[in-house]
Formats: sequence, structure tokens, C-alpha cells
Amino acid sequence: MLRWVSLLALALVSEQLATVPVISLQPPWTTVFQRELVLLTCHGFHDYTTGKTKWYHEDPEYHRSMKEIPGNTLEVNNSGVYRCQVQDSPLSNPVNLIFTSASLILQAPLWVFEGDSVILRCRTKDKASLDNMTLYKNRKVLKTFSKDSDFYIRQASLRDNGEYHCVGSKGHSTSVSSNSITIQVQDLFPQPQLKASPSRPTEGSPVTLTCETQLPLQRPDSQLQFRFFKNEQALELGWSSSPEIQITAVRKEDPEYYQCQAGTVKSSIRKQSQKISITVPIPMSHPVLTLSAPKAPAVQGDEAILHCEAQMGSPPILYQFYHESIILKNIEVKSRRSASFSFTLTAERSGNYHCMADNGLGTQSSRVVSLSVTVPVSHPSLTIRTPKTVEGQIVTLFCEAKSGSSRILYQFFHKEKLLGSSSAPSGGGASFSFCLATEHSGNYHCTADNGFGPQTSEAVSISVMVPASRPVLTLRTPRAHAVVGDVVELHCEAERGSPPILYRFYRGGITLGSKSDPLGGGASFNLPLTTAHSGSYSCTADNNLGIQYSVAVSLRVTVPVSRPLLTLGAPQAVVGDLVELHCEVQRGSPPILYRFYHKNVTLGSISAPSGEGASFNRIVTPEHSGNYSCEAENVLGAQRSEVVPLNVTVPASRPVLTLRTPRAQAVVGDVVELHCEAERGSPPILYRFYHEDITLGNGSAPSGGGVSINLSLTVEHNGNYSCDADNGLGPQRSEVLTLHIRGLTGNSGPVAAGVTGGLLSLAGLAAVALLGYCGLARKAGKKSISEPIRSPPDFGTQEPTYHNLPASIEMQPVYCNVNPNGREIVYLEVQCVQKKKKHAATNIPGLLKDKDSSVIYAQVKAASTPTI
Repeated sequence: MLRWVSLLALALVSEQLATVPVISLQPPWTTVFQRELVLLTCHGFHDYTTGKTKWYHEDPEYHRSMKEIPGNTLEVNNSGVYRCQVQDSPLSNPVNLIFTSASLILQAPLWVFEGDSVILRCRTKDKASLDNMTLYKNRKVLKTFSKDSDFYIRQASLRDNGEYHCVGSKGHSTSVSSNSITIQVQDLFPQPQLKASPSRPTEGSPVTLTCETQLPLQRPDSQLQFRFFKNEQALELGWSSSPEIQITAVRKEDPEYYQCQAGTVKSSIRKQSQKISITVPIPMSHPVLTLSAPKAPAVQGDEAILHCEAQMGSPPILYQFYHESIILKNIEVKSRRSASFSFTLTAERSGNYHCMADNGLGTQSSRVVSLSVTVPVSHPSLTIRTPKTVEGQIVTLFCEAKSGSSRILYQFFHKEKLLGSSSAPSGGGASFSFCLATEHSGNYHCTADNGFGPQTSEAVSISVMVPASRPVLTLRTPRAHAVVGDVVELHCEAERGSPPILYRFYRGGITLGSKSDPLGGGASFNLPLTTAHSGSYSCTADNNLGIQYSVAVSLRVTVPVSRPLLTLGAPQAVVGDLVELHCEVQRGSPPILYRFYHKNVTLGSISAPSGEGASFNRIVTPEHSGNYSCEAENVLGAQRSEVVPLNVTVPASRPVLTLRTPRAQAVVGDVVELHCEAERGSPPILYRFYHEDITLGNGSAPSGGGVSINLSLTVEHNGNYSCDADNGLGPQRSEVLTLHIRGLTGNSGPVAAGVTGGLLSLAGLAAVALLGYCGLARKAGKKSISEPIRSPPDFGTQEPTYHNLPASIEMQPVYCNVNPNGREIVYLEVQCVQKKKKHAATNIPGLLKDKDSSVIYAQVKAASTPTI
């Protein structure tokens, strides 16, 4: 073990010190993680409140140190063995602390006693996660936990002795083992010993049985209880907290056997003493005490004699004479059964006397004899017991004579007038109390008399002061209602009180000013009113005999309401939204009534008693669009807010896509109309058309309705079509429609080629005519949404653009671009369809805004002709 030889030698110097200090831990673990702190407390020797404690430390490298600190606690964070010492006491038992960097530790208490509730704690460092935790005792599994946990031993016993450690695992590959801790359960207290006092009592005398055992210093909070048995029968029912019991009288005929049992209050630990027997000898009789004095009653200075005598008892006998509980004299006689003791009487000798006789077989006491020594009374002193002689306070006159036999009659006088009297024992004094009034000013004295003539005290003077009464605050205004700009007078006055009186004025606890009144009549304070002066006013009166507070008076400064401000949660709202209308004024005296309007129609009203704003909530529908306003009104009139518009938007519904073909089975060359329309939704609505999720075009319906586009079919248009509708609240996609196209078959031959060539020539002429028309239209001021292409088109790469001609020009579709390579031509048309006679314009680039116009196919896209 560690080398403590030199320290142990110091601890054994004094043989008279038997108490060995004990160290306790907080927290109670001997193994903790690094950077944690442990508080050590040294117990069990003297009073630590003013003393000092020496702490000895030996680290794992055998370096020793010592420090002396006030008190009995020490906070540490280093590993090693610790001991403590108080003054010249022995060294405490060693405590070995381990501050470890391990990832898993097992913590257990330093001391384990039988019956203890013990916690074994498996802890991971910094709450590291382990899947399973297993606690072992003597290398056998004791319990398995799913995470960090505690194992409880409810009542420790010898069966819990052993070596413990815990193992944690992470998955199936990682295993961590903790430190090992050995638990040795100690006896909570030794087997009790029963002792009798006196050990040889006299017959009929009482005997005290004491059950002696001791709890360890480590368990200061534990408590023991005791039971006593006579001839194996319980002397009392149940357990007692006292380790003693008194047997009122014992007999000498037969020996009696006694036994005691000690046990803990909170656990079931029980231990029993060995049996003892009590032998009863013959006791001596009670002594008789007599007190004699030369005259009655006894007077101070006389000589008195105390005589104590026992009728039975074998000498030698020790006699002890007592005054109250103080021993006056010890006298031992060897041949007789009495002793005497004389003393001079003084006032202090009054009281009770008794004597004790003891011949080694037990002490016997006499009856009590009382003695009263008469002492003439001395001059009394009169004192006034009150902090201040203030009207209304209770004043106490106290009269006391330093010497004098009881009973003493005390009398109290004011200007020779008897106030009252009181009888009291010697040395106690007497008092007389009364409530002060202004007429009680003057001189006072008292007298004391115990039958030898009265003695008079010196006079004491009292001057009665009158405290200020509770003041009254008056607010004097020029009109019935105080208005901003008025001057209000605050007048504070106390009806009674000794001057001078200082008056202070307050508004809401804030001091406005103060004024002194030297002669009485109160004080005033003028205040020009602003909007900030509404509130509660009060005043105080103080003449250094206590501050008196007035009743608070409320003042309301009336302010007209300002023009209110109406705010909406947002200028735009969607159907179903909860819109809050909040109306508030910057100034105005409450209460304020707020009214809310929609298109000058009252929606409702809300009162604001405290002057704050008010809110009105509504779940909006399309009809709730329009202008809103609010109104604020108090007793001085009403103000209307500015108008605030609100637009309630309806999200577009899922559109319906319609494909309109000229025949049941579409073929190459047919013109197909794709029509997309949402049943509801706030305009404008933008429609987009898709072929196999590739955008074909888009169009806008500013006033509602749907949008259409036309396709001149090729075999490449076979497949799935869809559209979506979007009015800024999120696009809605239609269901998918599938178009099956039957393509051209066979070879066109020379005739077909010639016809095609002719058509191409005509198409070229038509394109020139179209270009000329487009130029004329611009000159006439009918400009299209998208400017026409000014440079010659690139027929191989350019995407198609679409134009609608004015309705006034009756003409057939003109195909502006032709396919120079002889491939099939695709024609695309976009139309805006009106609904319910409302104008629905299109925003597709290149379309004119005139309705019912013929369609101009500005560009075409070539499609390959399938080879047969």
C-alpha cells in the first residue's frame, strides 16, 4: 500500500484523542471522469465552523502534499489517495479517487453498510452511444441494459459482497469494459451491550437500563430504535427512540434477566444484546432535611442551619446539600447517620433546599424545604420603553427595584396622579402601559414597597408628538373634464399633525414636486396638462413621525382621436384565406369604438377600452374584393381612415383539354383544334399546350374563358397531348389525351410531284402577298403583339410564329413559308375562345388583338414523308 508511515506517526502522538475523522464524497463515487469535480468533507471531530482542516494527498506517482484550509470541505479533480486531520486528531481512513479518461466506468459508493440502498452506475464518457450494457458480479452476468443505466441494491447484505464491472458493446464488433469495483458490506452497528445503572440497586429503587451501540460516522442521518425485555417478555409495547428505560422498582427475591434489541428505523436490521441479571441489595432510607433560623420570617444577615439525616443505611454515608440544583456542601460521615451545615442568609439564599445521602448502594434524596429571606426594598428606577413618544403609540412605564423581598407593590404616577399599580416578585419589576394622547405630556415617577415603607424613583418627562394624519388630495380643474392645455391645481392637506409637515406630490409613483408647510393648512402644486398627464395622482404628508399616504385620485386628460390607419394582412388574398383588418389610431382618449366598412357597408364594430387598436377577421370569398375602410370614435368625435383595396383571387381549376378533328380517324393533313379551358379561376389565365411534354404554344385569357390552337397534322403529331392553366397561384394540368394519326401511303409519282410543285409556286406567291399585307397593316396602325420578322426566314431552323388577321378582312388562311425540300408541311393555329360573351384576348407572341380574324400561318415546319 501507499507509504503513510510518517503521517501515521503524527496521528498517534496524542493518546487522549480517540475520534477518527471520516471523509465523505459528493458525488459519492470514487471513480469519475476527468475534468469532473468531487467535494470531500471531513466528518466526526469537533466543530468545523471556526476550525481548520489539514488535507493530505498522495498522487499515483507517490508525490505527497498537504494543505490546511478553513472549514472541513475540499474540492478536488486529481487522482490519488486523500486523508484529513483536524487539530491533533488521528488521520482519517484513506480515500482513493480515480479521475479517468476511459470511455466506460462503473461507479459505486465509497462505503456500503448492511441495509443500504446502493446504486451501481455504468456511465459512458460524454454520453457516448452504446447499444447494450451488461453488469457483471464475480464475472457472471448480473443484468443487461439497453443503454446507460443504474443497478439498484435495495437492502445491502453480505450476499452482495463481490467484484463488479460492466461491459458495453456497439454492434457485434466493438466491446468496452469498465473498471472493477469490490463491494464489502460492513456492519451498520455492532451488537448492542446492555448495562444497568446502578449495577447494585437497593430494593424498590429505580434502575436505568442502557442499550449501548453506535452508528458509524458515515451514516449521520440514520436512526436507531430500541426494545427492552425482562425474562424474554417485552417491557414496553413497540419500539422507542431512546436507548434507555427505567425500571421503577426492583425486588431482591429472585434474580431477573434483562435483554435489549437495537434496530434501524428505515430498514429491517435487528441486533440483540447478551442477557444480564440485576442483584438487589438492601437500600438505605430517604434522608430528612431540616432548616432552622433564629427568627421567622428569616431576615437577611441571620445564620441558618441545614441538617440532613437518614434513619437507615450502612456508613460511610456521603451527604450533599443543594440550593436549587447547586451543591452547597459535601460531608462524609463514617459512624453516624446525619450531617449539618450552616450559612449566612442573603437575598440570594431564598429558594428551595434538599439533601442527598449515598452509601454506595444508591443515592437517596430528601424532600424539598423552602426558605424565604426578607430584604427591604431599594429605590426603584423608572424607564420609558417606547421608541418615540408619539400620539397613538403604546408607551410602557417600567419600574424596578434592584433589591427587595417579594412581593413588591409598584405604583405609577403622572403629575402626582395615580395611574395604576402592580404586584411583582423580587427582581422582576413591574410595568404599566397606555396609549399616548396629547394630554399625557409631563413628568412621571413610581414607588416600590414590600412592607418596609415605599421607596420613590426619580421623575421622567414625556413630550407627546402628534403624527400627521392621512392627507386628502384635491384636484382643482377649470372645467368638468380636464382637457389638454388646462392648468390643474393639486392640493394636499393633513387635518392633524405636529408641524412642520412636508408634502410630496406623485403621479403614478413618480415624484412631481414637494412643498413644506410650517404652520399648517396644506400645500398646492400646479400642473399644465398634456396628453401624458392622464393617470393616478397621490400625495404624502411627513413630519418625521411616519409618512402618511393619501387616497389616489384619477385624472383623465381627454384627447380627440386621430385619423385611424387601416392595415390589411396583404393587398392580395386567395379565396379561403383569413384576412385580418386592423384599425388603430396614434392618439385619442379611451374608450375608442372602431367600426369596419366594406364598400361603405358596416361589417361590425369593436370597442377598445384601453385605447389600443382593434382587429376584424374574415374568411374571404370572391365577393369580398373591393375597398375597405374603418372609423375610430371617442367622446370627442369620430375619424374615418383612408380606403384600402383588397383583391380576392380564385385559383385556376384543373383545365379540360378538347381535341376537335374533322373525322373520326385523323389523317395526315387534317387540321385539329386543341381547346383548353378551366371552369373557374380569376383572370387573366395563361394556358400552355404540350405534345409529349414539349411546349407547343401558349395563350392568355384576360377576361376568362379558354384558348385554342390548330395543328395541321403530320405523322409526327401522333401521341399524347395535355395543357395547363395558371393565373399566378400555381399551374393546374389537364388530363392527357392521345391522338392516333393515320399517315399517307404509296408513291405520289410524277403527277403528284407536278401538282406539288404548282402548289409550292402558288404558296410562294401567297407568301409574297402575305408579307405585303403585313406591312400595310403596320402602316395603318394595327400593330401585332410580336413584331414580324424583318430578315428572310431560315426555313431549316426557325420555330413557327402565328398571326391572326383583322376580322374586317375576309380571307382564307395564307401559308407564308413553304418547304423547299418537298417534305410535308405542318400548320399551327392558336385561337382565343370567348366564354359567356366576355372578351378573351390571347398573349401568344405574333397574334393580333382583333377578334374573329382569320389565321395566318406565318411559318411551317417540315415533316418527313414516310417511305413506303
